[in-house]
Amino acid sequence: SRRPASWRSPDGITRTREEARKKLQKLRDELTIVEDDKELPKSFAKLATKQSDCSSAKRGGDLGSWIVGSLKFMPEFEDAAKDLKVNELSEITETKSGYHIILRVR
Repeated sequence: SRRPASWRSPDGITRTREEARKKLQKLRDELTIVEDDKELPKSFAKLATKQSDCSSAKRGGDLGSWIVGSLKFMPEFEDAAKDLKVNELSEITETKSGYHIILRVR
């Protein structure tokens, strides 16, 4: 990670990349069984609030809106997000900051 720190672990993130990917895959698997389109954003926000190391955890993982090509996010993140349909989860996406699951909500 570019910033191997977390609001959840003031001493830094100590898990390996492999451990992080496995953990994220389990969380993604939990989300893929949610069939109700109204429940998926709620379930995502709940997991992000409890599990995300990103500062967006305080907002249920919400990173706000952006315009494709605006360079708000890393290219790998934007590439994974730009073609998602509303209420669609990305596959696990790797960037310099670590691993991510993206849910498009609007």
